[in-house]
Amino acid sequence: MKNTIAAAAMSLFGLAATSAAAGTCGGTYTVQSGDSLSVIADKLYKDAGKWSAIHNRNIGTIGPKPNAIRVGMKLSLACLEGLPLGLPGGKAITAAAPAAAVPVKVQPGDAPVRKRINLLTGDDFAPFTAKAAHNGGLLTEVVGAAMAKAAPKEGYSIHWVNDWSAHLEPLLSNALLDLGFPWYKPDCEAAPDNFRCVNFHFSEPMFEMLILLFTSSAKPFEFAEDADIEGKTLCRPAGYFTHDLDRAGRRWLDDGKITLVQPETPGDCFRMVAEGKVDAAAVNLFLGANTIVQENLRDTVVPLEKPLSEEGLHVVISKRHWRGTTHLYRINAGLQKLRGSGRFEEIMSRHLELFWAQLQ
Repeated sequence: MKNTIAAAAMSLFGLAATSAAAGTCGGTYTVQSGDSLSVIADKLYKDAGKWSAIHNRNIGTIGPKPNAIRVGMKLSLACLEGLPLGLPGGKAITAAAPAAAVPVKVQPGDAPVRKRINLLTGDDFAPFTAKAAHNGGLLTEVVGAAMAKAAPKEGYSIHWVNDWSAHLEPLLSNALLDLGFPWYKPDCEAAPDNFRCVNFHFSEPMFEMLILLFTSSAKPFEFAEDADIEGKTLCRPAGYFTHDLDRAGRRWLDDGKITLVQPETPGDCFRMVAEGKVDAAAVNLFLGANTIVQENLRDTVVPLEKPLSEEGLHVVISKRHWRGTTHLYRINAGLQKLRGSGRFEEIMSRHLELFWAQLQ
């Protein structure tokens, strides 16, 4: 994949408009000899940086590691900015544009609502949860659809509290609300004393998030193995998790193998990368893509293709909740039905198409 990194540095996540020729857009691509996700993205989207869009759409087929594609594997490609054209199974151009976002309607917390199964989320975690996003974001819609599939007789409601620091403690730990989403799960085998591991049960993962290194296009570096990061200075905003930097077999912080800088915002990190003050920003791919656009750093800050880690996003419930295992069974059963019906893929594809489109 090394030969695709320079191409990826030329354009991040599809930021140039493309006129669509007549025919179909999106469809199924069969992996060929010599392909990587970046090669496919460069060939079909004219933008190697869209490899992550392909990976997320096909994570059930490829798995969490983007370099696990094989010759003959069939990949589903979304229609993004009018590309790719002419693949089998594509949509007609007139039907391929993503639907307009429909903001979520917030339910009141009246007495009838309080008798339902109450789920908790927060704003400003696009594309997963955001009040202004289509149906409240990808995972808000997934959770709602999973609960609808589970069909609990008492019903369910989704509530928004924008202070994320209050979600686990006290709102969920004291069962003031029942279930919360989306939350990362630490490595509980390696760190059984972690607060989340001690106090919460986790659903099956709803989404596997890629954590990437975003570096300066003027000073890119090789990341083929962990040893390549030793001695580097990474940036991650204050308050963000760090368990991927100290997981089993990777004790970068505990052993002083890297320097971690933690400013207030993602924008601070990306400006520090651009100014050469740190070697890379380490954040999820969606936050990275959005920050690059917001900070006007196209072609200046680019992602390395090898993920730093893959982190699942889950629904959580307190281990002290008197119906914890019952509620968790319901959400897992609903997620399984969603995947089996194809609805999960449809929801994910629609939201990811909207996300990439808004980066133009």
